[in-house]
Amino acid sequence: MLSSAPMATTKSSTQKRLNELKQEIREHDYNYYVLDKPTIGDFQYDQLYSELKEIEEKHPEWVTPDSPTQRVGGGALEAFEKATHRKPMLSLSNTYSVDELREFDVRVKKFLENTEDEITYFCELKFDGLAVELIYEDGFLTGAITRGDGIVGENVLSNIRAMDAVPLQLSGRPPALLEVRGEILMYKKDFAKLNEQQQEDGETPFANPRNAAAGSIRQLDPNITKSRKLRIFFYAPGVVEGSKSRSQSDWLKELRSYGLNTLEQKDKLPAVFADKPYAIVSEGIEGAVEYYDRVRSLRHELPFDIDGVVIKVDSYTQQEVLGTVARSPRWATAAKFPPEQATTVIENIVVQVGRTGALTPVAVMKPVKVGGVTIVNATLHNQSEIDRKDVRIGDTVVIQRAGDVIPEIVEVVLAKRPSNSKKFKLPKDCPVCGEPAELPEDEVVTRCVNPLCPAIFTGALIHFASRRAMNMEKVGDKILEQFVKEGMVSRFSDLFTLTKEDVLKLPRQGEKSAQNIIESIEASREVSLGRFIYSLGIRFVGEQTAKSLAIHFKTLDEFMAATEADLLEVEDIGPKVASALVDRLGNKEFQNEVKRLLKNGVVIEKSKASSGKQPLKGLSIVITGSLPMPRDEIKDQILALGGKSPGSVSKTTSYVLAGAEAGSKLEKAEALGVPILDWEAYQKLISK
Repeated sequence: MLSSAPMATTKSSTQKRLNELKQEIREHDYNYYVLDKPTIGDFQYDQLYSELKEIEEKHPEWVTPDSPTQRVGGGALEAFEKATHRKPMLSLSNTYSVDELREFDVRVKKFLENTEDEITYFCELKFDGLAVELIYEDGFLTGAITRGDGIVGENVLSNIRAMDAVPLQLSGRPPALLEVRGEILMYKKDFAKLNEQQQEDGETPFANPRNAAAGSIRQLDPNITKSRKLRIFFYAPGVVEGSKSRSQSDWLKELRSYGLNTLEQKDKLPAVFADKPYAIVSEGIEGAVEYYDRVRSLRHELPFDIDGVVIKVDSYTQQEVLGTVARSPRWATAAKFPPEQATTVIENIVVQVGRTGALTPVAVMKPVKVGGVTIVNATLHNQSEIDRKDVRIGDTVVIQRAGDVIPEIVEVVLAKRPSNSKKFKLPKDCPVCGEPAELPEDEVVTRCVNPLCPAIFTGALIHFASRRAMNMEKVGDKILEQFVKEGMVSRFSDLFTLTKEDVLKLPRQGEKSAQNIIESIEASREVSLGRFIYSLGIRFVGEQTAKSLAIHFKTLDEFMAATEADLLEVEDIGPKVASALVDRLGNKEFQNEVKRLLKNGVVIEKSKASSGKQPLKGLSIVITGSLPMPRDEIKDQILALGGKSPGSVSKTTSYVLAGAEAGSKLEKAEALGVPILDWEAYQKLISK
């Protein structure tokens, strides 16, 4: 009996830690995807997730369906099954002007036999994404169906479960059955990054964020869905048992209480909407008209795509009286915005060469304004895309901004095509180095495969020095291009041999500028393993994959010695990426360059956590005030040393680390009797 007691205690504490991790990760997902207020950095989140996964691998009997690690399970699907909505997902009738909005109001009043009193309308943004219905039973996610034809959609539960933005278990006291409709979308910034990666991987870029979101959900492999930055906003009920909401505005508040993301809360709006929430309740149609005009004028400043606003009668009682006509509700209308496009002429098509050798054709056009932005260039992506649209020099074209971000050519105005126009073909040789270009099998992107091509190296060098890689803050793209052009830098490691005198030899370089450049290079020498791997520009290895590799291998030596089998054990690494990594890691010149970087002073930061030292294990430290290190870096340090760093003070807080101008958190800590650390005391604590 006595000998088994310590084992029972260990099991109990491990199980307790597992439950703490699951709850903490859920809270961070909620803060990030619902409140848009992350309280920890990506590195900290990855460490928590890795710890949870490690416990569950040792104790598979403790794994539950609602665990964050169970978002992706099993292999790829062969096909999507059909599923029927219990309650049809109706289509909205469309209006395209404020006059039509007022006509909608007249029809509503007439049907309700209420021509005197104003109708209360609920106004919200009309997302341009993929409509889905999620089903929660007893608070747990059990179903997910695409809109389809409104009656029958596709069962996409496996992929929805892969989305970090979707809670697998609801908070609060949800109804026994909750069917909730929402829109899956992709933020413009994430869309731009995804298309950049698609281009680099030799894949066809997505036309717009809506296609990117829909394509991500309809992947047969949920792991691909998980790798995409998808968001979801909920707005409408399906079948609900036990809801007390009697209006659309109440319904969104109810959803929020369950941890589901809506657009109602004012504190999550960008600055342009600071004085008015995304969704409003309007007493009368004139407030809805004002909302339509305001949103239309600011739509380009939103982080995601919309194509209009939705105006709904707020009261559910009035909605029931109004009912439907055909397959559209009488109580709602979609007030859409006219498309923003322009016509211009292609003056030339130039071919650019990127850091992976990709030959990208770019249309150079007569300047034209679209959505308040002057457009001059538009990428044509690859030869297949040029052939599909039949774009030629001299053509008059219709252009728009995909996702309000990326200029794209919609179509050619054939009636205005010059009689002497010729089809455009990419050159057979690299336009920079003159070496033969190749179109790899199963890819759509033609590439220069000459490793000594100046364009490839310049692009790779810019990536190496970028903020998310080595973070050489004052070393701009133009300076790096000059270094290459003047023969001062022919490999990454050469940057760390430059002197101030070398920089001063460049045209138009002053003393202060040269000093800033050298200081930025010096400051970048110490770097985390994840950033270092990312900076090396290995094909298919983006920022998140580099982090996963760093967490798995822990040291540079282990990473450099990794076999294909080792790499396939890493989360997010598939055969394609593993093969590319093995080729790069086995390349002698690559190995020598890594050695040169270390010899020239690059230092890979060593995490005390990886060496076994965990002086903060079990401690919860809240940070407040101004301190000698950036707050995110302190949080990363606390996590790496075994501790936690929540955003608020409670009775369970171990310490509050307080700097200058500490505010309410310090006051609360003092009231609760939580010990206070200054910077010196914190340094002693982590040195143990």
